[in-house]
Amino acid sequence: MKGFTQMRLGAVASIPMLVGGLPFGILFGSLASANDLSIWFAVAMSSIVFAGSAQFVAIGLISIGAPIWVIVSTTFIVNLRHLLYAADLVKFVKHLPFGLRLFMGFGLIDETYAAVRPLYQSGQINEQTGHFAYIGSFVSFYLMWNGATLLGFMSGELIPGMSEWGLEFAMVATFIGIITPYLKKRPFVLAMLASAVASLVLNGLPNNLGLLLSALIGVLVGFFADTLVAQKLNVSKKGEV
Repeated sequence: MKGFTQMRLGAVASIPMLVGGLPFGILFGSLASANDLSIWFAVAMSSIVFAGSAQFVAIGLISIGAPIWVIVSTTFIVNLRHLLYAADLVKFVKHLPFGLRLFMGFGLIDETYAAVRPLYQSGQINEQTGHFAYIGSFVSFYLMWNGATLLGFMSGELIPGMSEWGLEFAMVATFIGIITPYLKKRPFVLAMLASAVASLVLNGLPNNLGLLLSALIGVLVGFFADTLVAQKLNVSKKGEV
């Protein structure tokens, strides 16, 4: 019962982002329909890939006939941020069986990280119970995302032009809600500014390469800024000793 209680805690903590992600999933399904992709293709992407932003990037590149290497490399760079999430969470899950960690790795998305990480920080969950809350959040998003994809695809066939309703704002609002709490430290702010400026400057590159490069620039700036801050802290501690 304790595991079920923790799963429910993770699901409840995810509700605000589930609401924000629902139109995002509907939009993806409608875009797949608008680009003459099959319902099986849309469902396969949502159930096997299960990466919202990467799916949107991929479907955009597919629609313009981009080379496969551009699609793969762009989605890879877009998803690099998940390595940072994993590096932060590993201390809480490193004792778990490999198969369970592999399952949790598949479910590591922005929203689940944003919902579960504060629960660790507040002490509501710990290394022994946290994976239940994580799974509760992950399963909630997985069911919502796949259901919304189906709903969006069917709605897109019934309601022409649905993909032009501006539902993509839900994605923007969700990501703003995710990153805002982290913009309290200089490396995060610098990473955001660097990627934002780069995306504007590189917007004209073919095959959406500007998105790939902007994401990479943001990650690199954040990494080096964080490294520099850590080095300064180490130097100041040594000076005190």
